[in-house]
Amino acid sequence: MDPIADMFSIIMNAQAVEKKQAAVSPFSNLKFQILGILKKEGFILDAKKKGKDPKKRILVDLKYNEDGSSAVSSIKRISKPGRRVYNQYQELKPVRSGYGISIISTSKGLMTNKDARKQKIGGEVIAEVW
Repeated sequence: MDPIADMFSIIMNAQAVEKKQAAVSPFSNLKFQILGILKKEGFILDAKKKGKDPKKRILVDLKYNEDGSSAVSSIKRISKPGRRVYNQYQELKPVRSGYGISIISTSKGLMTNKDARKQKIGGEVIAEVW
């Protein structure tokens, strides 16, 4: 049971059938922060909280390129519940020659690999998106 990997699967499956929105449930702050990074980096259009507490969820507005292809080519989960992956800031490499990002959980919150290298902070590598 990996709720973050489930969220990534929901997004990829919704983009495969060219939906405009995907509903991710149940709500968690970590999922919402990850989606905030994806929005800031231009992989999704928006993420909104919807509903009240027991049935709270996240609505994700998906983004497509002008040619109709999805903005997210792939999402790869790096650190899994059974195997956590931690890197120092020197070990954080560009994803797909700089076309993608890594999402890093640091002591200063979630950030991309580029931001973590600038701030010289390492942490747990959650996922790679390109």
